[in-house]
Amino acid sequence: MRPAGALSKMALRRVGARIEPGVTTAELDRIAESIIRMHGGVPAFKGYGGFPASICSSVNAEIVHGIPSDEVVLKEGDIVSIDTGAVVDGWVGDNAWTFYCGTPDPLDRELCEVTRDCLKLAIDKAVPGNHLGDIGAAVQEHAERHGFGIVREYVGHGVGHVMHEEPNVPNYGRRGRGVTLQAGMVIAIEPMITRGSPKNETLANRWTVVTRDRSTAAHYENTIAITDDGPLILTEDDEGPWCPMEGGAHA
Repeated sequence: MRPAGALSKMALRRVGARIEPGVTTAELDRIAESIIRMHGGVPAFKGYGGFPASICSSVNAEIVHGIPSDEVVLKEGDIVSIDTGAVVDGWVGDNAWTFYCGTPDPLDRELCEVTRDCLKLAIDKAVPGNHLGDIGAAVQEHAERHGFGIVREYVGHGVGHVMHEEPNVPNYGRRGRGVTLQAGMVIAIEPMITRGSPKNETLANRWTVVTRDRSTAAHYENTIAITDDGPLILTEDDEGPWCPMEGGAHA
């Protein structure tokens, strides 16, 4: 699964590097699809359940499943969650990152940093013998400690030949509860955290999920293999598993 993960990360990184005021989310989608196909992959999202694009681009109050559009023009201060997936030789890589467009509001910056750290803390718990509740608790405890909301209706998941497999991987839980993790399992861990209330709704396009109070949201994700030697991040390229959050500043 490493080639699929590396290609998904490459697409995510290239898209993030192009985020700046004036860019449309449709432009970002075209970049991602071009990168994935150029390197022998297939966009995992395009056509999945009828989804019309190769990335999810969720801006500000959009939590997940934002549809790229020529009508959505990024502006100074936006935060933009990009979710990319690639299929290589029948295997899926899936990852997400929230980027800054210009200089974000200080509380949005804190939201992003805390959500990113939730992901890192959760990955540390992805070892044989632990439970899914250990992963969820790591996210929940860190987010709540900073006063942020945790989206419960949308969760991480198993990854393999298809993008969404069992088990579900919630971002909340109790330590020692839930499915026992075993070497050989592959899961996507993806905290979705809000600056205000975690209550949410789906827009009329039947895809885009937004916070009900329109507070901003952040979303980070990596695909993780559980091994006897510890968690192995499959969505990493030559630069590693993480992306800068400053968008086009690092183009």
